[in-house]
Amino acid sequence: MYKVDLNSDLGESFGRFVVGLDEKVIPYISSANVACGYHASDPVVMEKTVKTAKEQNVRVGAHPGFPDLMGFGRRNMDITPAEAKAYTLYQISALSGFCKAQGVKMQHVKPHGAFYNTAARDYELSKAICEAIYAFDPNLIVMGLSGGELVRAAKDMGLRTALEVFADRAYEEDGSLVNRRKEGAMITDETQAIARVVRMVKEGKVTAITGKDIEIKADSICVHGDGEKAVAFVEKIREALQKEGVQICSLDEIV
Repeated sequence: MYKVDLNSDLGESFGRFVVGLDEKVIPYISSANVACGYHASDPVVMEKTVKTAKEQNVRVGAHPGFPDLMGFGRRNMDITPAEAKAYTLYQISALSGFCKAQGVKMQHVKPHGAFYNTAARDYELSKAICEAIYAFDPNLIVMGLSGGELVRAAKDMGLRTALEVFADRAYEEDGSLVNRRKEGAMITDETQAIARVVRMVKEGKVTAITGKDIEIKADSICVHGDGEKAVAFVEKIREALQKEGVQICSLDEIV
């Protein structure tokens, strides 16, 4: 039987600024990537998100990003590996406090936005991120772009890895995500997105933006929870996968 995790980036509200449809999305996913205060979120939001995930039996992971609230962590920053290690350790430690207080075991770590994309390309930066994760808890799963450098660094360090694919993002031929500023970067047709997801899980292939098929492995599918149709989209993806005989389960059961 095919198995896959459904994850979503949550807890990204800040103060009175509300982002996403967290409470409506959570029932359909198996893993929640919770923002840790650098690119989004605040202590109150972090606590609430962990609590909600626990109530819905959804596994919790840390979602560390660049220290960039104004740019939502999507702007590139020139940081050293030492800084990347410290930023990661700081953020996963913060979320861990809320997890511990509520009796929740943290399952994984997935970098956010520009931090994620930079790590996918930069082995030394990825190594530093993984050093922070290993030092904090070597049992944590590292979630990274399928075929990216973060996954390679995590494996080299002996950490468990989860290969992530995206339902609503286009791919370049090298397996990287198409830059959001480029035309065609986002897959807006639900039927097309769902068909791509099923194919990635069952066939291990996806059609790049150039039209060429590339190899890809999917342990976890990211479904964004901040779009207008986010809830319907997540629900339809889950339903389509189950109809195709794909079991939705947590990363702990897959990797």
